[in-house]
Amino acid sequence: MQGFEADAGLASVKLVASDMDCTLLADDGSMPPNMPELIEALADADVTFCAASGRPLYTLRAMFGDYVDRMALLSDNGAAIWCAGELVFKDLIDVATYHELIDFTLADGRGCPVVCGIESGYLRTCDRVHDAFFRRFFTEITYLDDLDSLDADVNKYTVYFPEGDSEEVFARTYRDAWAGRFSVTTAGPEWIDFMNPHVDKGRGIKRLCDHLGISTADALALGDTYNDVQMLEAVGHSYVVANAGEHMRAHARFMAPSNNERGVARVIEALLAAKGR
Repeated sequence: MQGFEADAGLASVKLVASDMDCTLLADDGSMPPNMPELIEALADADVTFCAASGRPLYTLRAMFGDYVDRMALLSDNGAAIWCAGELVFKDLIDVATYHELIDFTLADGRGCPVVCGIESGYLRTCDRVHDAFFRRFFTEITYLDDLDSLDADVNKYTVYFPEGDSEEVFARTYRDAWAGRFSVTTAGPEWIDFMNPHVDKGRGIKRLCDHLGISTADALALGDTYNDVQMLEAVGHSYVVANAGEHMRAHARFMAPSNNERGVARVIEALLAAKGR
C-alpha cells in the first residue's frame, strides 16, 4: 500500500488507538466515511478501537454517537478513560492548583484560559469571540464573567493561543515554569495542555491495556504531534501519519498515509485483512 511501511504483525493486534485532529480527522474535520463500519468490524474481531485525544470525554462521546459503547475513549490526553460504556479512570487537578494556572495565563496575557471539567469546559465571557473555534473541541461550554470562583471537577487545563504560537510560548515561558509540576505539552499550534504529572496518552494506553487484560505489545497507535509521543512509544505497533512533522518519525516504527488520505482507515483495513476479516 503506497504511503506506509508494511507491519508484518498486524494479526496480533488487539487495540487500535488513534489521535483525532490531523490523524483520524481530515483537515476539514471529517472522519473517514466508513469509520462506523470499521469500528463494528474491529469489535467483531475482538479488537478495541480507541479515540485518544486532548478533547474532553463528552465531546468524544458526541462525535462517535451510537458506536461509543463498542469502543474506548481516552480523553483529555489520558486524564479520563471510557471503555464499553463505562468510565474506568479519571484524574482530577485540585481547585487551588488550576487557579494558579489561570492566574499565570492571565498574567502572561497571550492565551485564553480553558478549564476542562468532566461535564463542561469553562471559559471567560470575554473569550466568547472565539466560540466558533472552541465548539470544534468542546460540545459543552459554560461562559463565566470571570473564573475566580470556579469550583468544579477538572481533569485538564489548557490554554488557547489565537495567534497559533503555542510552541514558541511553551518553549520560552510555560515549559520551565510548569514542567516540574505537570505533564505539559503542546497539542498543535493553538494549544498548551496541562495534566497531572502521571497523566499522558502513553500512561493512558497502559491503563486501558491493563483494563482490557492485554499487553501493550499487542496495541497499535497512530498520531501526528507532540502529545502523541508517549502513546507511540508505549505500544508495539506505532504509526505516524504522513502529514506529521519530520521530528515525529523518530517516535514510530511505521508510517500511515496522511489524514486526508484516510491513513487510519487504511491501516485498520490492513489489520482486518491480516485477521482474515
